Amino acid sequence: MKKLKIDLHNHTSLCNHATGTMEEFILEAIKQKIDVFGFSCHAPMNFDTKYRMSLDDMDFYESEIERLKDKYSEQIKILFAYEVDFLPPYIEPKVLNKQVDYFIGSVHFINKWGFDNPEFIGGYDDKDIDLIWAEYFDAISTMAQSKLFDIVGHLDLIKVFKYLPKKSITTIAYDALKEIQKSNMAIEINPSGLRKPIEEIYPSVELLQIAYDLNIPITFGSDAHKIEHISSFYSDSIALAKKIGYTKAQYYEQRVPKVVIF
Repeated sequence: MKKLKIDLHNHTSLCNHATGTMEEFILEAIKQKIDVFGFSCHAPMNFDTKYRMSLDDMDFYESEIERLKDKYSEQIKILFAYEVDFLPPYIEPKVLNKQVDYFIGSVHFINKWGFDNPEFIGGYDDKDIDLIWAEYFDAISTMAQSKLFDIVGHLDLIKVFKYLPKKSITTIAYDALKEIQKSNMAIEINPSGLRKPIEEIYPSVELLQIAYDLNIPITFGSDAHKIEHISSFYSDSIALAKKIGYTKAQYYEQRVPKVVIF
């Protein structure tokens, strides 16, 4: 079993809220000694189009990944993926039919409310915070039950603005973690929360401990939207995983998990 540095959650300028070319991302990944790097940009759907690539962008996205794979094959393994918003009925079948290495399934919306978008932070003002958290993890459960995806993106994203529930977070999230276990999905350790008001990695120590106890596998992803995000806080992510007891992680090729040590 190889010891590899993996980073599976990375965006491109095609999503309209990231900067830097795809080749610049790869050059930085090589510089950061990443062995396995995945592009997983926000997939098209007919909702919230301002913050994702269009269907017309998909050909360029995929062909550029192939070009970079060939060009840098001796230096880094490059994977092809999409981050898909779990928001039925807006999920785009053309995305799900793609022959990807993996799909990241994420919840960014509760009843069409973009709860993690600063533009819509006012939505917290007139809602019960415990109900918001319950609805979020209900959506995570349903996403896991769909068996459409390989990785759960930023498991507890709902904490992003530091609106925390009065009820136990582990109690609220437990059923969702059980569904993730049943679906054989992995969860990512995603340090982008350290760049947000919560200033904490996704997921929290408490939720990652439950995941470990349930034998849910992990992977790593920077959630990079800028070149300088690539591999940022990677050591923090590794330290968290080891603190819990994890010693192995996985990436995917053609949706088949590959286990590595870190």
